[in-house]
This record gives sequence, structure tokens and C-alpha cells, in this order.
Amino acid sequence: MTRSDSPLSALDRRKFLKAAAGLGLGTAVLGKASGLRAQSVATPGNSAADAVGVAILGLGIKGRGHLGDLLTMPGVRVTGLCDPDESRIARALGIVREAGVDYTPATATDARRLLERSDVDAVILTSPDNWHAVHGVWACEAGKDVYVEKPVSNDVWTGRRLVEAAKRHGRVVQAGTQARSDTGVQAAVEYVRSGQLGKVLWSHALWYRERKPIGRRDPWYPEGLDYDLFCGPAPMVPLVRDEVHYDWHWFWAQGHGEMTNLGAHCVDMARWFGGITGPVRRVMSVGGRYALDDSGETPNTQIGVFDHGEDGPSFIMECRGLTAQPGATHVDNLRGIRSGVVVQCEGGYFAGHYGGAVYDNAGKRIKPFPGDGGKQHLPNFFEAVRARRPDMLAAPIELGHASCAPCLMAGISYRVGGYASPEQARAALSGFAFAEEAFDGMVGHLGKHAVDLVREPLRLGPWLEIDRSGDGIAAVTGGSLADRTLERARFLLRDPQRPPHRVSEA
Repeated sequence: MTRSDSPLSALDRRKFLKAAAGLGLGTAVLGKASGLRAQSVATPGNSAADAVGVAILGLGIKGRGHLGDLLTMPGVRVTGLCDPDESRIARALGIVREAGVDYTPATATDARRLLERSDVDAVILTSPDNWHAVHGVWACEAGKDVYVEKPVSNDVWTGRRLVEAAKRHGRVVQAGTQARSDTGVQAAVEYVRSGQLGKVLWSHALWYRERKPIGRRDPWYPEGLDYDLFCGPAPMVPLVRDEVHYDWHWFWAQGHGEMTNLGAHCVDMARWFGGITGPVRRVMSVGGRYALDDSGETPNTQIGVFDHGEDGPSFIMECRGLTAQPGATHVDNLRGIRSGVVVQCEGGYFAGHYGGAVYDNAGKRIKPFPGDGGKQHLPNFFEAVRARRPDMLAAPIELGHASCAPCLMAGISYRVGGYASPEQARAALSGFAFAEEAFDGMVGHLGKHAVDLVREPLRLGPWLEIDRSGDGIAAVTGGSLADRTLERARFLLRDPQRPPHRVSEA
């Protein structure tokens, strides 16, 4: 159904929603856990009747980037800005003023105040990862549509709650995996899956990017922001790092390191190229945090192995946070790329991220696929919102959760693992020759940084056998097992959530 043949035009729909709101004919019921006052429907009060009113929750680098795009996007009106740090709100308001628009968005440090507003139709979620699914569920309950940046959640259980909330409340929810809208990647996926390179054998997803030390300090509390709202569902504990913002990525309570931060993009691409639609069968991980004297918890060097058995080609996701060697200003590359995916087929391979190229097995380029950076991903969301058609989305929330959950499972494997020698780790990868090769490369990379894996052993996680829902762990095998490993792994499927920053059980 296109916009022109919709039963209600956008303008007529607005009039209908406003009339319904006036009569108390609400359609959304808010979860008790959110503490929100009931807002029956989203009824924007924009000067342009056809505009979609949107609030941005989280005004860091990504949030401000989206803000700049939205301020020039036809048919969209930024009606709300939210961040627990008021200095970030002020900076965002400066961007609005510089854009020269004829309005000023409402502001709040608490997202619930914006979700109550009738001039907010949709939200863009660029808050810290542990807030993503919680904000998303609240927004669905408040009758808003949602664009949620990757990863769509910081734990598997809450990610599933967002999928269910979107369906239950009839909302349009897009995952921010922009490669799904990249014209070059779309064409490359079609080329590879058409069989022109033969069968897909395996994929090596990767993200090599230098991450500098984040410091180590005595516990302290930040001033100048609402720290309770900043932590949200996570425990409100003092900081032990230098900076408040962004470096939360390297602490389990708010992020799962590079595996979910940027690896979620690459895992999604590997699943897409491989035609994988169902859940992974087994997941394991190996790695560590090396050559950094800081307070970070998550690994900066990690390989996750995703075994799909007969359901599709298996793949790995590799993260490296160190330069190619001490003193270098560049990071390593794999077949010419530093992020994205290498998809090995019988007759050649694809290598790329936003766009890329296919090569024969001798490394000769066969065909380039120039990309556009997925610039239509956000417009695609608004097109689906106007049409009320989630099936138009390039990355619907069901797909976003299916690609995020394996990344989270790799983190769980790592966290319940034990210390192991390189030989033990290599043995655990037996049967996956491409993973063994990648592991040897990782060990050599660490050797260049003088990492002694005897004094600083690897953490080797067990294989997690995933149930057919993709959300549960059926069994734990291999690795350095201890009593109650399965119980511990299952516990980590769901992060504890502090009231009132949580979602309901339903």
C-alpha cells in the first residue's frame, strides 16, 4: 500500500488522531514500570500538517549527527531533544539555531517527559546501549514509532521485549544498521546470493579500530548532569574512568565492548550475505583486554565464533583495538578492509563495509560495488511511518534483535569463560579452519605488542548451545568449565534493571 492509496492521507490521519484524542479514544497503554502518564495517541502539533514530529533521545556524536540530518529533511519536524547532560542539550539547541528553522524543540533530561507529548510521533534512540530497548519499549507503549541505533539492546531479554512491544502496539521500529540501506551492499548481497561466486563457505566480520586507554581513577561521581538518568537501568555506581561519556561502552553494565558497539553492523552483514534468517546454533568467544593500563572491563581483542550448522554458513566476528604495532598510527587490515566483512565463496570473495568489491581467489577484482553510506536508512524509516507499514523497513526490529543477540551471546561466553593457553584456545576452534587462521593472526598481532600470553592468558569462553528461539541457552559445552557455568550464562541473558528505569515483565 502506497501513501496515495492509504485509507487515510497523512493530513486526514492527523485530524482523525486529534479528534480521537479529544474523545479519549486512546490506543496505547503504558507499562506500569515506566512511570509515564497515559498518552492516548501521538497527535503532533506541527506547523506543517504533514510533518512527522520526532524527538531525539541522546545527544552525543550520533544524536547530533541525526539532528543535523533531520533539520533539513522534508516532512520531518524535530519536536524534542533529550539528554541527562544539559550541556549537550544546549549544544544541540545551538545546532537548531544555526539551521535557521522557525521553531525550537522542547527539551528534557528525562525521556518520559517527551514521550508524554502529543507533538512527538517518533523517537530516535541514540542514548547509551543499556537504555536502547528500555526507551524503545516505553516509546511503543506511548504510541510512538522508534528508530533505535545499534545495538538494539544491551541484553537479550530486553531486546525481545522491544520486538514484542512493537508488535503489540502496532509501531514501526527500525534498527540502525545502515548497511541494510547501502546501495552498494544491497547489490553485492544480490550478486553473492545469486551464486555467481559459488556457494558461500564462511564469513570473517571484523572491526579494527584503535581504542586508547580510558584511565583508572579513584571512584568519583560526575557533576553537571543527572547521573541517575545517565545510568538508567544500570547500577548507579561511581565512575573509575576519566570521562563520563562514550567510554561507558567498555563496561558491561552499559555496553558490551566493540562486539556490540560496532560489531553489530558487521554481524548483521555476515548474516545477510549468508542468507541466515534463523538463530545461531552455537556461540563461543576468546580474547582479552591487552596493552592498556586502564579500568575498562570489556575485551579490546576478541573473536566470536557463530556456528550455524546446516542452517547456513558459519562466521566469526573479530575486534582489534590496538594499532598494527607499537608506535604505529594505523591499524591492521584484512584483504584491504579494516571494518565490514569478508565473505568467502567457492569462486572468490566479497570484501567491504559501505560498498565494496568482489574478487577471485587470486585477489583480482571482478566487480566493484560503490556504496552510498546507507544514506536512505533514516528516510526509509519515515516512509514506513507515514505509510504505517513496518514491512517497508530495511531493518525491522525483528532483524535487529536477531543480529544483536548473537553479539550479546559472544559476550556471555567470554564472561563465563576461564583462562586458557593459545593451544587450548586453538583446540576449541577445531573444525573451523578459517577461525583457527584468524586466531593465529590475532596471537601474532598481540605478539607485536609484546603481550605475553603466559603471564596474561587469554579468556576462553565455552560453547553456548542456543535454543531455537535464539533467546535462550540450552546447554554449555567445552571451554574452562566450572560448576554452575550454565546457570551463570543464563543469568547474564538479562541485565538487572533499577526501578523506575525498567520495562514490564509482559
